[in-house]
Amino acid sequence: MFFGLTNSLVTFQAMINDILRDLINIEDVAVFMDNILIGTENERGYNEIVEKVLRRMKANDPYIKLEKYV
Repeated sequence: MFFGLTNSLVTFQAMINDILRDLINIEDVAVFMDNILIGTENERGYNEIVEKVLRRMKANDPYIKLEKYV
């Protein structure tokens, strides 16, 4: 997170929204803080969207510096 813990939740939410913006608008994806919700009518569609989300997260490489929170 940027600048210590100031507005860290808001900053994190904005980053995740930016990373998943097109999936949130088109697919059945919703993001609430540290939860990514995926709702589909069948398992095949679910697996495809989960794969897209995981690839997007891996490509953007979000991480947490644990020493900031201990």
